[in-house]
Amino acid sequence: WSDQRTLAASATENIDLAGALVNAFGTTLTFTKIKGIYIKAASGNTNNVQLTRPASNGLPVFLAAGDGLSILPGGMFLWACSDNTAIPVTAGTGDLLTLTNSAGTTSVTYDIAIIGVA
Repeated sequence: WSDQRTLAASATENIDLAGALVNAFGTTLTFTKIKGIYIKAASGNTNNVQLTRPASNGLPVFLAAGDGLSILPGGMFLWACSDNTAIPVTAGTGDLLTLTNSAGTTSVTYDIAIIGVA
């Protein structure tokens, strides 16, 4: 699954990996495992794109709930796993990634791609 998304000033969105994303063919995806995450912040952004594991229902890509990182304008985050188990997605308890615009001044745009088993 991939998309280009824009967050308004100070906006936050949750990417739900279990039953909320639609692929290019119009099929709703319910991932069972995540093998790769790619996020690229647009170079024209003036704010950072923050990626976090939410305290409730967060995908365990980071060690603890609330952990995360800032993706600077023009920067990217890439995580990949070749392991057969990868990161399990559990609907309702471990299926969200949170992306936040770091400031209240301007919008941010980012590209995202998720590689997984559906």
